[in-house]
Parts: sequence; structure tokens; C-alpha cells
Amino acid sequence: METLPRQSRWVTGFAVFGGSMMIVIGIFQAVVGLTAIFERTFYVLTDNYLFGFGVVTWGWIHLALGVVVAVGGGAVLAGQMWGRVLGIVLASLSAVANFVFLPYYPLWSMLIIAADVAVIWALTRYGRDEAVLH
Repeated sequence: METLPRQSRWVTGFAVFGGSMMIVIGIFQAVVGLTAIFERTFYVLTDNYLFGFGVVTWGWIHLALGVVVAVGGGAVLAGQMWGRVLGIVLASLSAVANFVFLPYYPLWSMLIIAADVAVIWALTRYGRDEAVLH
């Protein structure tokens, strides 16, 4: 059995963390989306909010984003470089979407934003040369 160098184990750990968190975030986003679609009175919007989309519209946005983020997490776990780049972009989009969603469900949105920041950190923690495992 071949042992990986210390640096490679850290890189693998960051990638596994980032990919796993993306799958969890994707599932959470999908649940928020399905809740908004099927239980329209669960989320309440203030009257004077600039991004005042309908609750069902937010539901579809979160559902679609959740599915794409979860699939991107699978690509990260599969070790694909494009998955890592896609993961950073999707985690950024997820953070922005949840920032805009703050008036609907503030605590939840802040938790997802924090998880997105952790994913971005994990996926940017290592460079291209370090990501290549021998």
C-alpha cells in the first residue's frame, strides 16, 4: 500500500471537505426551494424589499441552485479540476443568492453563506500542482 505525502493528504482532505459540503449545501438549498414551492406561506417578505421576487420564484431559484451545487460537489469529490473551478463559482453564486434571500429567512441564509465561504476557502486552499495526486 502506497502512502501519500503529507501535502497530498491535506490537499485531498480539503477537496473532500469542499465537495462534501457542496453536496450538503445543495440538499439544503433544494429543501428550501421545495418548501417555498409547496408551502407558500412559510416565508414572509417585507413590503419594501428591492429583490422582492415571489416566494415560488425563490423556490425555483433555490431548487435549481441546490441541484447544480450538489452535482458540482460530486465533480469535486471525483477529483475533476473543472469541478473545483465550478465549485468555487457555484459556492459564490449560492452565497449571493442567500444574501439576497436574507429578508425571507435570515438565520438560515447566514448559515448557508458561512458554509459557502468554507467551501470557497477549502477549494482555493491548494494550487494546481498540489491537486495532482500521483
